[in-house]
Order: sequence, then C-alpha cells, then structure tokens
Amino acid sequence: MPQWLKDAVFYEIYPQTFCDSNGDGIGDIRGIISKLDYVRSLGCNAIWLNPVFDSPFMDAGYDVRDYRLVAERYGTNDDLVALFNAAHERKIKVLLDLVPGHTSDQNKWFLESKKPEKNEFSSRYIWTDSVWEAPPQYKFVCGVTNRDGNYLVNFFSSQPALNYGFAEITHPAWQLPPSHTDCQATVEAMKDVMRFWLSKGADGFRVDMADSLVKNEDGDKPETCKIWRNIRKMLDEEYPDAAIISEWCNPKTAVGAGFHSDFYLDHDTNGYRLLFRDKDRKTGECTAIFSKNGKGDIAAFLEEYLSDLKSTKGKGYISFITCNHDTPRMTKMFTTLEAKIAYSFVFLMPGVPFLYYGDEIGMRFIDGLQSKEGGFSRTGTRTPMQWDSSANLGFSTAAPDKLYLPVDSSDDAPTVESQESDEDSMLNTIRRVIKLRHENEDLQSDGDFEVVYAERGKYPFIFKRGKFLIAVNPTDKERTAPFDFDGIPVFTIGKACIEGKKIIMLPQSLGVIKIQ
Repeated sequence: MPQWLKDAVFYEIYPQTFCDSNGDGIGDIRGIISKLDYVRSLGCNAIWLNPVFDSPFMDAGYDVRDYRLVAERYGTNDDLVALFNAAHERKIKVLLDLVPGHTSDQNKWFLESKKPEKNEFSSRYIWTDSVWEAPPQYKFVCGVTNRDGNYLVNFFSSQPALNYGFAEITHPAWQLPPSHTDCQATVEAMKDVMRFWLSKGADGFRVDMADSLVKNEDGDKPETCKIWRNIRKMLDEEYPDAAIISEWCNPKTAVGAGFHSDFYLDHDTNGYRLLFRDKDRKTGECTAIFSKNGKGDIAAFLEEYLSDLKSTKGKGYISFITCNHDTPRMTKMFTTLEAKIAYSFVFLMPGVPFLYYGDEIGMRFIDGLQSKEGGFSRTGTRTPMQWDSSANLGFSTAAPDKLYLPVDSSDDAPTVESQESDEDSMLNTIRRVIKLRHENEDLQSDGDFEVVYAERGKYPFIFKRGKFLIAVNPTDKERTAPFDFDGIPVFTIGKACIEGKKIIMLPQSLGVIKIQ
C-alpha cells in the first residue's frame, strides 16, 4: 500500500477546461503547470488528470487512439513529464486516467484487428465469427469493416471493447475464456501501457470502468478481479509506490481485487446519491441527506457505508468525491451553503477524498449547453475554470466563440479572485477543512470512524474520528441530540451550542469538536 495515500487529498482536473496557456480556447498541460501552486494552496497534494492521450475525442478522450502519446491540443509527452516533475517539486502526486476496457475505433490495434487477414491483433477485440452473427444481448457494431464479423462495443459505438474473455461461454465459435493466450495478451499490453507512464514519473492511475473487462460476468466478477490482482502484483513488485483507484462503486469487491481505493459514485440507490443527489421520483424534490429540506435518512446511508468500511479496513480505502466530470455539480440542487457543508463533510470522512476542479469556489452546473465531445447531459459540469474577472474569467485569452465551452455568463459567477480575501468564502472554507485534515491523523484516510448519533429519519448526524467529534445539521431547522462530551470547536459552519447533556445545532450547521 503506498503510504502517501494515508494523507492524500486529490484534485480532479478536466484538462480541456482548466487553464489555456496558448490562447487556442482549450486547456492544456502548460496551463495546468502554471496553476500547481494554486492546487497546493488548497491543501491538495495529489491530482487526478482526466485523459490527455491522443484521441479523436468522440468521448472527451475516453476513446484513446494512442495510449503512449499526449494529444497535440494538450502538448507533448515532454510536457506531461514536465508536469510530473513540477508537481513532484511541490510534493504533489499525479494519477493519469487509464481506460482499459476499450479504445477508439481509430486506435492502431483496432485498425489491424479489423483487417480480414489474421494478425497479432485479430483477437485484441471481441468479434463474432460472421457478419450475420449479432446476438441481441450484446451491443455490436455490424457490417462496417471488410472483416467478416461484428465487433462488441463497451459504451459508445466508437469504443470497441478490448478482449479479456468471457466468464461464461455461450457462443464457442467466437468467445474466448479469460485464460486464452489472446486475452492474456490484452492484459499484458495494458500492463505495458502502465509501465510506460510510470517509468516517466506518473504516480499511478484512476481506472475507468474498472469492472468492464471480462464479459458475461455478474456479481463480484471473479475473473475481472483476477486480472486486477495480477496487475496489482506487477505494481507491488515493480512500482510499489504507485496507486490504482477504481471507478467501480463497489469497495468490497474493488479493494479485494487489488485496488487501493474505490469511488463512491452517483449510482441509483447508492449511498453517495442518498447523501448528495437523491430526489423524489414523483415530485423531483431534493431528498438528499445534505439538503436543507431535511428529508434524508442517514441510517439508510450507514447501512451500506458501515459494511463497506468494515470490509475494506486495513486493506484499502473508499473515495468520496465532491463531484466528477460525469456527475452534475452539487450546486445544481444545493445552495452555496448546502454545498459548503456537504463538501466539508467529504474531507472529514475516512478514505481518500477528491475535490473536483471549481467546486472549491462553488462553480455552478450550466444548463442548456449543447453536447461537447460526448458530454451530453454531463456537459454543464465541464465548463471552464473561473479564475478572475478578466476576459473569459481568466481561463483563456481566446475569443469567446473559440472556447472549448462557454464560461458562466452570470454577473455573480464565482471566481478564485473574488473569494481569496473573504474568510467565509467557499474557497477559504475548503482550505481550512483540508488543512485541519492534514494536521490531524485522526481525520486522515486511516482514522477510525464511530457513529455517535444517527437516528432513522432524524437530524443531526454525529460521528467520532479519534479525538474529534463531527456534528452535522444540514437542515433549515434547529435540531437537538444527546451529547455527553466536553471539547473545543476547531472548525465550524453556522453554530452549535452544548447545554448539559445535549447539543443544540442551529439551522445549516457543521461543527468539528476536539474532545478534551
């Protein structure tokens, strides 16, 4: 286990819209380098960088054309190495985004695979044995190549699925077992991609759709897990300080498969959704636990979370996120104060937390944008970072119509510049809570977690982490709970009072109390 993960706080950077250094309207690696001191000022000591590899950008870079080449619009391989070096000088780790389940249909592996003549890459992807074979339970692209067969896609039609085999063989003519040499060759090719970037200074990978490798596999996906344990063994032997973090949203399985951490994501009925994104399916009213409406149920979240936490304790971590590039920003449903309390909670929980760029200033989800590079409903979460009051809010010197996406045009669009001098701003609140986390091991990834007060359908929620008590009342009403502790407040939003054997929490408040 890489020791640096114990005190890691990640900052997710969407490269297209973070900082444009050359005025072409698209963010780039040199722009990221210019903002590393800012990232460090937040207290973030690690970066997750969304894909920067060569791509036709049908899915914002998650359709990789060349795993070993930086996309021209972001810079060069040397620029990426320069980013690693500049980050390391500031004691910042950098994770790249690994996409192992599929490539672009323009990837050289696929261009060889679709040739009629058998070659080294013929089985690198999943093909039927005939153009007339397309079982309806699978998602195939049919009849578009000279090869007599149809190919399976992993998500979009431009993303042919790499072949890691089938756990259950239902069509022996074209399905291979995971143990087949051609499927193992795919695993080895992905390991070589990882070695390539680790040898140049990358500190590991966030792994896209980590559970999507072996097909016809349900439940805990033992064959896919076997592949990741094999990869983890390679890392432990060759790059023991490198981290892998999975997009799986099943911490018990993912950590058991060898990942160092797994994301809690905005999936249906998932604990993350219950906390921050839940809505009444009929009325559309926000019923998330951290909504001021006060209609959430912390007990429902804890039923899942405590089980996951117990199963991963001492083996790996759960990663809470403020948001990511696939998820509507919390500000789509929450006010700034609601989001401030929710984001602070993320950094006070066990595991390895992730801050999505712009959340630290309360950037908004921008409705009504046309899809950009496969963004569709996610596009409003991917708009340019808002730095200052200059043109394009400091993102780029390009003409507005040349920007990758438009900036927030609101008169009150939040910026870093406008919040720097305001001690109560979202920006400085986030800095304070991350600083508190870094200064106290009890609040870091390995720290204990104990529920003190969590009644079904009630507020507040109170939990203990070592010598710290965290009490949260996100609702717009005063709430009271039993409280038999003495201590000193070390971080507060709103106000809480301790009277006798109870705590009285004013509306929309959060307090961290150091127990004496």
